[in-house]
Amino acid sequence: MIQISFPDGSVRSYEQGTTAFQIAESISPRLARECLAASVNSVTRDLNLPINEDAQVQLLKWDEPEAKHAFWHTSSHLLAAALQDLYPGIQFGIGPAIENGFYYDVDPGEDVVIKESDLQAIEAKMTSLLANKSKLQRREISKKEALEYFEQRGEHYKVELIQDLEDGTISTYTLGDFTDLCRGPHLTDTSPIKAVKLTSVAGAYWRGDEKRKQLTRIYGISFPKKSLLDEYLILLEEAKKRDHRKVGRELELFMFSQSVGQGLPIWLPRGTELRTRLEDFLKRIQKKFGYQQVITPHIGQKQLYVTSGHYAKYGQDSFQPIHTPEEGEEFLLKPMNCPHHCEIYRFQPRSYKDLPLRFAEFGTVYRYEQSGELHGLTRVRGFTQDDAHIFCRPDQLKDEFLKVVDIIFIIFKALDFQDFEAQISLRDPNNREKYIGSDENWEKAEQAIVEACAEKNLKAKIVTGEAAFYGPKLDFMVKDAIGRRWQLGTIQVDYNLPERFELEYIGSDNNRHRPVMIHRAPFGSMERFVAVLIEHTGGKFPLWLTPDQVVVLPISERFNDYAGEVADYLIRQDIRCLVDDRNEKIGRKIRDNELKRIPYMLIVGEKEAENAEVSIRKQGEGDTGSVKITTFAANFLEEVERMLNVI
Repeated sequence: MIQISFPDGSVRSYEQGTTAFQIAESISPRLARECLAASVNSVTRDLNLPINEDAQVQLLKWDEPEAKHAFWHTSSHLLAAALQDLYPGIQFGIGPAIENGFYYDVDPGEDVVIKESDLQAIEAKMTSLLANKSKLQRREISKKEALEYFEQRGEHYKVELIQDLEDGTISTYTLGDFTDLCRGPHLTDTSPIKAVKLTSVAGAYWRGDEKRKQLTRIYGISFPKKSLLDEYLILLEEAKKRDHRKVGRELELFMFSQSVGQGLPIWLPRGTELRTRLEDFLKRIQKKFGYQQVITPHIGQKQLYVTSGHYAKYGQDSFQPIHTPEEGEEFLLKPMNCPHHCEIYRFQPRSYKDLPLRFAEFGTVYRYEQSGELHGLTRVRGFTQDDAHIFCRPDQLKDEFLKVVDIIFIIFKALDFQDFEAQISLRDPNNREKYIGSDENWEKAEQAIVEACAEKNLKAKIVTGEAAFYGPKLDFMVKDAIGRRWQLGTIQVDYNLPERFELEYIGSDNNRHRPVMIHRAPFGSMERFVAVLIEHTGGKFPLWLTPDQVVVLPISERFNDYAGEVADYLIRQDIRCLVDDRNEKIGRKIRDNELKRIPYMLIVGEKEAENAEVSIRKQGEGDTGSVKITTFAANFLEEVERMLNVI
């Protein structure tokens, strides 16, 4: 695929000619340039474009997101073409590229069920179609023509999509005998696709509406080399082992109950210990940075969220209002904490000398997510945000923003998130109805983030259309231990909510001024952060954080009393310790506690009891020798202190 930047600043992608995948591994720069020149000539000739020496041509290689998107989007069409051949009469919904691969939502018919066991046959059909090296042919058509074409084919899902489109914006892509409604971009042809794997089958409501029909969603992934697929499958197996739902159940961290309700997690004792330590960790950091803790209700009057704009933007994703018949009031389960914090600011008059004010809260909020979209702790209906809102003067904005960046860096270091990148998310200038506030306020907020990142020497990718509805933001994308990207940590600059809530302070000139508001959540939500942390560590949490740090294993019942004395001593040293005094052989105890990911096992028998010692077995390292219990405790606390010296 070729991307051309024109002198007027516009950028367009084209698919004619040689693709990046065909020349990314060229044997020489000269050959690459010749191939590229041939492609540009083809583009300019076919589309009559005014390419000149000022135009910039960019080759997109495999490891670039835009290239993978085109590759996987093309593969979704390949999947649909195979399904069309195998299941006559099948109906097609949507088939996008996603972060890792692609999927297609299909309706195979009333009496047809596509199961996991069918994926191998579908893969085989896709592979046979690849042998044709079919070209993808793009065609721009009118809305009337599109409706007639897909109505004639009986594609009622596509017809519904077309009805929402504007004339002059509709295109189709044809691959072999399959034609799809699609915006693109795609590969020129299917020849770069060398390896395909269909990974799973799931249910998905049409257009995410649980009142509509449930379609069959088929997930897959593809690569330009088989070796890349092999590497991915190894990572996929590792991801299954690290799945936070599986590990969380094994370690007894959290649970869900149908009696309580879908998407409402219940934290078990060990999970509560883990979560509490994370909260205490952040509270200690926040105290050093001048934050004040607050607590706000779980509900609020509907008008509060109308004022903030959250009801207009999130009303359909909120739970139904709670009515009080006698008073005629309407309440909502809290979807966001920020309106409540604005009310705290308004509690009393503020002076320029009072600012900045930093209010922090571990506030639980509620969103009515569709049941088909719920997923463990990463997508829930009730979650707790590590929320804070900073109210400051415009001249304080950059400094406060940079301090929040410092907090996020401290957290990443303490939890061993070493590989991350920053993303500045701006509003979409072509879709301004998505946002609230004046152009002037948006420009000031966006400029503030860009300048702060430059001052911090923080290389941040700029994307449009990803801003919050009330302001631009800086997001941190973290790579976990097996290379997956997660969005963790967000900072948002907001000139709009202070305006909507009429927040003011008296300046040094004795006039009224509007403060600027910074929204920040380093963890994002406790639920999602714990899920990511579980999968990053595989349940082997940092020593300072893990719920159970030490387990004492007596080799027989004769030494249970001494094991209890060891545990009591360690607990007095503020070391989290338990005793496994089951009537089991020592080998069984070691194996069981290895599975519980407890960092230290202290084995005690006759020799240890006589000498006030413990035999140390460290997770992942095995036996490391015997020492006095006092020596172990001192070394242990020193190890924890080294880990926490980032605070």
